[in-house]
Amino acid sequence: MKIVIFGLSITSSWGNGHATTFRALARGLRSRGHDIVFFEKNVEWYESNRDLPEPAFCRLHLYESWPEIVRGVRRELGNAQVAMIGSYFPDGPAAINEVFDSKVAVKTFYDIDTPITIANLRTGAADYLRPEQVRGFDIYFSFTGGPLLDEVRSKFGAQAAVPLYCSFDPDQYRFIPVRPEHECDFSYMGTYAPDRQEKIEELFCKPARELVEKKFLLAGPQYPHQIRWPDNVRRIIHVDPQSHASFYSCSRMTLNVTRRLMVVAGYSPSVRLFEAAACGTPIVSDCWEGLETFLTPGKEILLARSSDDVIGYLTKMESEELVRIGRRARERVLAEHSAERRAREFEDRISAAMSSRSSAIGRAEADKVSSLSG
Repeated sequence: MKIVIFGLSITSSWGNGHATTFRALARGLRSRGHDIVFFEKNVEWYESNRDLPEPAFCRLHLYESWPEIVRGVRRELGNAQVAMIGSYFPDGPAAINEVFDSKVAVKTFYDIDTPITIANLRTGAADYLRPEQVRGFDIYFSFTGGPLLDEVRSKFGAQAAVPLYCSFDPDQYRFIPVRPEHECDFSYMGTYAPDRQEKIEELFCKPARELVEKKFLLAGPQYPHQIRWPDNVRRIIHVDPQSHASFYSCSRMTLNVTRRLMVVAGYSPSVRLFEAAACGTPIVSDCWEGLETFLTPGKEILLARSSDDVIGYLTKMESEELVRIGRRARERVLAEHSAERRAREFEDRISAAMSSRSSAIGRAEADKVSSLSG
């Protein structure tokens, strides 16, 4: 198939989780023989921080303004079988209208920010999606599963709302030999978000202040300068995706913290969760509904509700048990959340939509013949 994707970014992972998600999915689809075309708006923030300027697994269209590429968009859509609009695509409503006006067989939306999108749709519209546009998609793919998808169907009229969780590339995310610059007892990787910072303070900073002999490492941009970090916390502004495996492999344990709206919605695993697990790194996570459907607490992941839990893991857990937890998590995500697995799930959903459409056309033709003969 030819698949045309309109996404926030695939060239820069700086401060967003979209790029690594699109890279994994597009790479997985390309390896299975599909032709991938990706449209990305050339914004200054990502232009200055590109870590994959020329992806080999898709044909990239970087553009400055929507009017200048409309003809090119229509040309690419003209012989495509599938189109996908991603959440936070800067020209989302205009791109959606072009897709709806095209003859593309299956028209999809990929919501990498479902709880945020739905919160906006409840009160009006998201910048990248209008409420009335939801029902026009054949498939509404979502980073979030569980009960929230019922609302996407019942309140906003989605024809099919199904999870398409993030994934990882096993060739890139695996245990690698330790690099001194990333070696630590406890790590966290994530862009600053105000609704996450309270948990960062409780589950990361408080243990660091208590365990002054331990080495803590925090990576991510946009943290305010006024935050006072413990003396044993080392900061890295950005870790290139090519070094993510090193970052996790060098951590005795790593922290997963979920944004508030994702916690409320539940069933919202982050790409960092799967990436860390793929490296065999034991994960300590905050708690949210549905987490147990991805990794089994106590066996494949450790849960923390307070700093005392984290301190206990760091001081009382035997290395052999941590290795077992990391190994089980790696086996689980390799079986269920690899890029190839996600690409196959995508194919299955697209095939089902195409079959459903063919059946509907067949029934319509039969009704027309019956009417004429009658």
